[in-house]
Amino acid sequence: MRRFQFFLAVILFIFPLSVGAAGEEGKFVASVDKNGVQRVEIIAGRYYFHPNYMVVKANVPVEINIRKEPEMVPHDFVLKAPEAGIDIFQSLSSEPSIIRFTALKPGKYLFYCDRKFLFFKSHKEQGMEGVLEVTP
Repeated sequence: MRRFQFFLAVILFIFPLSVGAAGEEGKFVASVDKNGVQRVEIIAGRYYFHPNYMVVKANVPVEINIRKEPEMVPHDFVLKAPEAGIDIFQSLSSEPSIIRFTALKPGKYLFYCDRKFLFFKSHKEQGMEGVLEVTP
């Protein structure tokens, strides 16, 4: 009986902590390193990007190190924001790729995987998307 009570107490203590942290889990705020570059690492998995919300500063170089988890499903990374000087299409593999750009205009820009198989929902429609927020 004591073991059950202990287990229950642990569950009741940990569950609220994990729920509270989940809202910020997918957000990454980049800082400028000593070389003047904002660096972000992204992992693409089965219909998700992690992180799926990135915050960077305008007019500061950004370097995204991105890879997909080892699986058979192909993925890519698309970020089209011509008004901010961004035009990216990158096929992904389990080997990291480096994407470099400088966002010129503050705003929120959608990134996603545009893969689709036959008549099934696209990867974007299945939740494989995120937001790049560019701040002044």
